[in-house]
Amino acid sequence: MKLLALDTASTRCSVAVLDVETGTVLAATSEDIGKGHAERLMAFIEQTLNHAAVPISAIGKIAVSIGPGSFTGVRVGVSTARGFGLALQCPVVGVSTLEALAFDARRVFPERPVLSIIDARRDEIYAQFFAPDGSAGSVPGVTTIPDVLSALSERPDDVVLSGSGAALVNDGKEHKLDVAVTTSTGTIEAFARLGALRSVDGEAPKPLYLRGLDVKPQQGFVLRRKVSE
Repeated sequence: MKLLALDTASTRCSVAVLDVETGTVLAATSEDIGKGHAERLMAFIEQTLNHAAVPISAIGKIAVSIGPGSFTGVRVGVSTARGFGLALQCPVVGVSTLEALAFDARRVFPERPVLSIIDARRDEIYAQFFAPDGSAGSVPGVTTIPDVLSALSERPDDVVLSGSGAALVNDGKEHKLDVAVTTSTGTIEAFARLGALRSVDGEAPKPLYLRGLDVKPQQGFVLRRKVSE
């Protein structure tokens, strides 16, 4: 079976094709494009499928990043994956960026607990602990550096940091922790391999939003309430 993996949760646009039976990544494309995932994702998919010499009709499963990350980017990836799933009548599974970061960390520091941590801006971070075997050690959440440092004080000193928030954590620690990855998302290979292992529960993946939208009313378009006399 061939699996198509998509990640548009950060400034990167990434696609991979994995041969699940052999465990071989047949082709992968990843580029830091900043914005514009909606305009470029389809071209990335076509390019990757061509390099893998796999027609879209041969895709039997799709894995997609569900965030946390860019609100718009996550929506683009998830909606594209679900659309392909409907067209191809194949299962679609979601993988979080925090899971992918932990996967990449375990390849650098095997059999070590991992704290996946992404800089969410506004003095907040997305974080989740993972056990050495890759299982979740906490639920994903949005939190602050002081709270993370407090949680780390109750855990062994062999925790590995993985993600763009790693430096923020180590800046607050006297004894620095090992850092595996400093990006805001995992490699596309991580999404592909985790997606291959993920069971299908029958529900289409949804974006993992850990905090609300940064949306405020545009006051210039607010109608003044008419007061009756």
